[in-house]
Amino acid sequence: MTSLSLDPSQDDGSSPVTIADLLVYPIKSCAGLSLAQVDLVATGFAHDRQWMLIDDQHEFVSQREYTRMALIRPVLGEDGGLTVTAPGCAPLGLPAVASGEALRVRVWDDGLEARAVSAAADRWFSDFLGAPVRLVQFTPGQRRLSSTRWTGEVEAENSFSDGYPVLVTTTAALDELNRRLALGGHEPVTMARFRPNLVLDGLAPNGEDGLDELHFDTPDGPVTLRLVKPCARCPIPNINPDTAQVGIEPGDTLAGYRADPRMKGAITFGMNAVIVTGFGRRLAVGQGGRGTVQF
Repeated sequence: MTSLSLDPSQDDGSSPVTIADLLVYPIKSCAGLSLAQVDLVATGFAHDRQWMLIDDQHEFVSQREYTRMALIRPVLGEDGGLTVTAPGCAPLGLPAVASGEALRVRVWDDGLEARAVSAAADRWFSDFLGAPVRLVQFTPGQRRLSSTRWTGEVEAENSFSDGYPVLVTTTAALDELNRRLALGGHEPVTMARFRPNLVLDGLAPNGEDGLDELHFDTPDGPVTLRLVKPCARCPIPNINPDTAQVGIEPGDTLAGYRADPRMKGAITFGMNAVIVTGFGRRLAVGQGGRGTVQF
């Protein structure tokens, strides 16, 4: 297995980038939304992972347990609520603010406060997944922080994300993966497999690996994101987001060239990032910026 190169001397310290896509995932582990612009809030991108499905132990569930979650598609309403659809189901409207009972829920090792949405929502999701689940919404005002082992002095807040507020990758990384898949006789995959928030043009394949920070000058002022931790990959990228069927690709192909020494050889794709400056400001598709490297 060939490990990836992390030689910062290949970069001159300032790489021009352009925002190619901005994505949010309103319901954790369900389908995402591509947006023309996003506001930066305390927990990352506005509307990202504000809702979540839980089991009878109040633990989060994901496509790891229920691959059909990939087929649940949300649409944001003007009032901040959601309409969700899924094959064979009538659309379901969800309010912007849940008013059900307060619950203590868990995402990995973190206990969090949440609000149940409604019994009707619980039935809709349970019927589609074929298992009893409940839909909850993140309770604002609590501070769930990313590991300072990776973020250093930055106290990065999260809602229901796995552990970091923003996931960054590049169009070139996907192009390189699809080139390798084609060489092996496999079908190409889309970026939906990797569930990023920020997709960049302008870098070499997996060029985000060697960046320290991203800087954007918005009409409201500067935005700085710090890339803090490689994103180690679970089996979810092997789930086809259009069919919910599980395969062995692109995982097998990634294993041939994406072993990351920073993660003890785990297979990585993309970088977790935190917001250093820019809360309350807005990023937009087509916006230019630059990536910098610490020497």
